[in-house]
Amino acid sequence: MNRPARGLHGQTVEILGAQIIRGRYGPGDPLYPEELEGELGVSKTVVREALRVLASKGLIESRQKRGTFVRPRSDWHLLDSDLLRWQGIGIPDATFLENLGEVRGIVEPSAARFAALRRDDADLAALDTALDRMAAAGSDAEAVIEADLAFHRALLGAAHNELLTQMEVVIEAGLRVRDRIVHGADAWADAVPAHRAVLDAVRAQDPDAAARAVLSLLVQAADDVAHHIDDGHGADG
Repeated sequence: MNRPARGLHGQTVEILGAQIIRGRYGPGDPLYPEELEGELGVSKTVVREALRVLASKGLIESRQKRGTFVRPRSDWHLLDSDLLRWQGIGIPDATFLENLGEVRGIVEPSAARFAALRRDDADLAALDTALDRMAAAGSDAEAVIEADLAFHRALLGAAHNELLTQMEVVIEAGLRVRDRIVHGADAWADAVPAHRAVLDAVRAQDPDAAARAVLSLLVQAADDVAHHIDDGHGADG
């Protein structure tokens, strides 16, 4: 997944994009470049370039006589890595979490099946390394999150399907939201056994067991998020 852009232009894209995604500007609402320049303290050129980027993501449109306005949500490029990340800021709404969970439930068990059939020594080494990092992370939440991401990235890669690998953008968005919520709490369940079950099935070249292990992991992940949100835990804005 793309990381946030740096520099004044990148910061302006981040601010405006997140504001649109989070509802400050709703579909049909106008955006006035002159007001944005003053509010954000940036030049006309920076605002113009930021709006161009947001237009390329389907968020806004500019027309003669009407000006610049927010497009309907159905026009947004929801699989764009920035849009996925912006939707995950703070505590995401229930629909976003549900959509991410459903997509992960479709993609990851199938990827695990293919991984069990197609994995090679390099794939197993990458999965082993990620699991070792997860186990060594202890109470370091950021290290746990990065190891978790590395494991699931390696699992997709082990399927040896370049289109499945591209689904990393969705999987990573779901993982980052889930991990930030769960690992932002004071304590969390040990994720190593569930991930080890996936790796063991992939290593044994057992596609059915691999798919079951991933489904079990996803169910636990969804339960963890629901539990922590209900308890009032969440991410920083």
